[in-house]
Amino acid sequence: MHVLKVDQLTKTFPQKKGRFTAVDSISFALGEGEILGLLGPNGAGKTTTIQMLLGTLTSTQGSITYFDKNFFKHRSEIMQKVSFASAYINFPHRLTIQENLDVYARLYGLNTKTRKERIQKFLTFFEMWKMRSKTISSLSAGQKTRVMLAKAFLAHPQVVLLDEPTASLDPDIAEEVLTFIRQQQKDYNVSILFTSHNMAEVAKVCDRVLFLQKGKIVANDTPEHLAKSVSIARVELMVGDGLKRTQAVAEELKCETEVSDRSITIAIDERKISDLLITLAKRGVEYSQISIQTPTLEDYFIQKSKEQKKDRV
Repeated sequence: MHVLKVDQLTKTFPQKKGRFTAVDSISFALGEGEILGLLGPNGAGKTTTIQMLLGTLTSTQGSITYFDKNFFKHRSEIMQKVSFASAYINFPHRLTIQENLDVYARLYGLNTKTRKERIQKFLTFFEMWKMRSKTISSLSAGQKTRVMLAKAFLAHPQVVLLDEPTASLDPDIAEEVLTFIRQQQKDYNVSILFTSHNMAEVAKVCDRVLFLQKGKIVANDTPEHLAKSVSIARVELMVGDGLKRTQAVAEELKCETEVSDRSITIAIDERKISDLLITLAKRGVEYSQISIQTPTLEDYFIQKSKEQKKDRV
């Protein structure tokens, strides 16, 4: 069952000559209990898409359907089941953490007992229960993000739109957030649309990924399959005094390199790794250690971003 369907969604903006297309006839669906990643370089149309899904920006054409109901006709009813969190949206600064969450819970019709229980539960998870009387203005960026996430799941929504949810968080806290998101999905079968620039966390938490490029969906697959579509691997060698000769071989094979102390990392087509090693042996290069990293989702992201930049030239 799909809780969200988008069909031929388009958004254009006027400019000096004609119109600029920010989102170009995209279609996709979010399944019940699915975590769907929305990825793409800056300017790809991610934020514009989220704004249209929330109704804060009107689409030029196309349709949005939540729970088999037209979003434009039933927005108020639908938004009672949909929540949103972004690291870039501010709370009322003069209210305390608890007051902010209580106001939000009231808007979603939670009774007094349920409000207290859930606020304590989520703040305890994020180790912020003892800070509940602090005003939002006194919090760090990471703490504000944690409060925002607590708000997003407080009313047990059916759909949550998350825009860069781990921005400003330390790695250990970001890991807790990802665990929290997965736990919410498991416990309440919540469906989540998740945007992020951190490819490692997207690969870890998302069931499927949409990749936007110039406002169009150019990929729709699992993180694993997208990573496998990239042929470039990274070969790291500890080469000692053979560093310059190794760099020369890499240049001959037209490979990008990164040098650190006595090691060199070579980005190379997986099919050419054997050629690289054979050539190094012929040149008398000896290495004490070798590691080969297969392509990741981040490699796919970088490849698509480079393609977009080339198209602009």
